Amino acid sequence: MHIGIIGTGYVGLVTGACFAEFGLSVTCVDKDEKKINSLKKGAVPFYEPGIDELVKRNIKHGNLKFTTNIGKAVESSLVIFIAVGTPRRGDGSADLKYVEDVAREIARHMDEYKVIVTKSTVPVGTGEKLREIISRNLKGRIEFDIVANPEFLREGSAIEDFMRPNRVVIGAKSQQAIAIMRDLYKPLYLIETPIVITNIETAELIKYASNSFLATKISFINEMAGLCEKVGADVHMVAKGMGLDQRIGPKFLHPGPGYGGSCLPKDTNALVRMAEEHDIRLEIVGAAIRVNENQKEQMVRKIKGAIGGLKGKTITILGLSFKPNTDDIRDAPSVFIIKSLLREKARIKAYDPISMKEAEKILPQVKYCKDAYDAMKGSHALVILTEWNQFRKLDIERIKKLLKEPFFFDFRNIYDPQKLRDKELQYYCVGRP
Repeated sequence: MHIGIIGTGYVGLVTGACFAEFGLSVTCVDKDEKKINSLKKGAVPFYEPGIDELVKRNIKHGNLKFTTNIGKAVESSLVIFIAVGTPRRGDGSADLKYVEDVAREIARHMDEYKVIVTKSTVPVGTGEKLREIISRNLKGRIEFDIVANPEFLREGSAIEDFMRPNRVVIGAKSQQAIAIMRDLYKPLYLIETPIVITNIETAELIKYASNSFLATKISFINEMAGLCEKVGADVHMVAKGMGLDQRIGPKFLHPGPGYGGSCLPKDTNALVRMAEEHDIRLEIVGAAIRVNENQKEQMVRKIKGAIGGLKGKTITILGLSFKPNTDDIRDAPSVFIIKSLLREKARIKAYDPISMKEAEKILPQVKYCKDAYDAMKGSHALVILTEWNQFRKLDIERIKKLLKEPFFFDFRNIYDPQKLRDKELQYYCVGRP
């Protein structure tokens, strides 16, 4: 079977490369000619463990092709995935401009039956909207089906998530389209992956509901962390005690400076906005968003409260990406915290093993360093914002010699508080006494 993937961003490229690995013939399309030329050479424009090898291997085997010609991909494909961005508008809603533009382009090049699949995260009702757009732009009477097939890829482990997913969600009206989609995902039947078959609207909402629930778990444990600090409890033991209850589970109960990335902030806001359009007020999701914003502000207050005046002080930031194993800094807590510190006239030195190039585009005032110790030299405080493995075993004696003042802010709770205080560092963390 030949499939087309429109959009070679994170979701589109991972989806295309993984389907190619399944043995399908895949054509990935993007209007960015420079990006396509790079991809043809196996150069991936973002960091994701394992994706480079996967792309190069399948280009070599002939399963994976790249083009700027959407017509060529549409004509040769039975299934066409729409995997373009749905950025957040000012009011929090998802902007469907790119999705709708792609739908019009697909329609103009269709000459026989196609299955058109939304892989992008789209509001409920988008499937029917695409059906209308494509119908209006077809050259003749051509049959087609719309399918919603949301992605659940975690940055840093996207290939594993695609190859061994918790579930595959397929939303469609047509039994023919469902059969074709089942055939696409046939390799996953060997590992007994659950396949959820539902209508388009339900499939679209599953994605938003899933991400909003995960965001709520993070905000909940961060709110508990604030209470733990006041009453002398340990948030990690609270989280452990909660997580051992199988109805709750341990995942996403990790306190920190707040959630970020390309999905949770965008999807929670889009879901709230979507509900408002239907006269529904999502109190819990709205609270999760507010708690997350406050958590980032709370980290800044911790730093200011400990150090005092920040004007002229040099602060080292270790970790810029919103999580390890990605270069994604979209809505990362680090961006908010650094901008807040800069407004207080602090000087910022930073190090991240992967994402400094991305950070430099939006935070040019920061001095980017060659390694963690270089970033600490002469600083008044150290702040850990991303739990990269290389930050877990720093040389504490060396840190003491490099820092001008002994302020150590561990906002990922990766160090033992007592051990660092025994080393005469002024140690601050999240939710531990």
